[in-house]
Amino acid sequence: MFVRRVVKEIGALAAVLGGVDALVFTGGIGEHAHEVRDGILEGCAWLGVVRKSAGSEKPDQAVSACLSQAQSKVSAWVIATDENAVIARHSLALLPQGV
Repeated sequence: MFVRRVVKEIGALAAVLGGVDALVFTGGIGEHAHEVRDGILEGCAWLGVVRKSAGSEKPDQAVSACLSQAQSKVSAWVIATDENAVIARHSLALLPQGV
């Protein structure tokens, strides 16, 4: 149901935006759940995503990786995030200097 819902929302956004340039997977599920990514990409094939061989990236690899083939009309990416570092930087920016 989760994959179906994500594909439905991507389709709705593609319709409203007049197309999609790229799909980006990030965060816990996006970075580590390759089965979920594969299901979403399969459901979005109609957009023009041409998937590299499924599972070609390392399952727990926390680096950015392109999931789509060069001829894809829509590219697909896994982009690693570090939410804790972003929160820390924003929090530090709010503190008075010298603290």
